[in-house]
Amino acid sequence: MHEMESHFDVITRARKILELPEAATRNQIRENYHALLKKWHPDKNSATPDMAEKKSREIIHAYHTLLDYCDHYQYSFTRKEVDKYISDRERWFRQFGSDPIWA
Repeated sequence: MHEMESHFDVITRARKILELPEAATRNQIRENYHALLKKWHPDKNSATPDMAEKKSREIIHAYHTLLDYCDHYQYSFTRKEVDKYISDRERWFRQFGSDPIWA
């Protein structure tokens, strides 16, 4: 962490290094990590070995930073939070029920 850098800034920098949007799943984090590391790994990128090594280190550090954040993130299992992610079908059923007119 740089001097006076907030935790949000650290997470945001790591997210940008891994080319992630503001919201991502663990799977997306892992996929971007593997894709970028494959692209920048010094054994695969011999044209600029110093840059490839620097980028690889950045990618690895960013990945571990985000995993650490995810491991300590407190998930909410409240109805309000869970209901944000219901399927369209369940939303429809809640609104209209099993009324035969909508079947």
